[in-house]
Amino acid sequence: MDLTYVIKRPLLTEKSTVESSERNRFCFEVDPRASKDDVKKAVETLYKVSVEKVNTLITRSRIKRVRTGLTGGKLSKKAFVRLKEGQTIELF
Repeated sequence: MDLTYVIKRPLLTEKSTVESSERNRFCFEVDPRASKDDVKKAVETLYKVSVEKVNTLITRSRIKRVRTGLTGGKLSKKAFVRLKEGQTIELF
């Protein structure tokens, strides 16, 4: 998988900004087909930092009721990336 297509966007929520400042962890929305190794390589090459650990989470959107039945359930994948001490990513 091409590394430029692995990371879709950084997730900037209140919880992720606290994690980035206190625990040096950053959250990204990634392609659902990407593995942890793909995410690690993509973050290291795009942001020029060294990654210590990658945790991933697959989520499904809420199912909605419509006239014809139930719809929804789009898959998305989040990756929580912990950097080594002394390194940071400037997202703004």
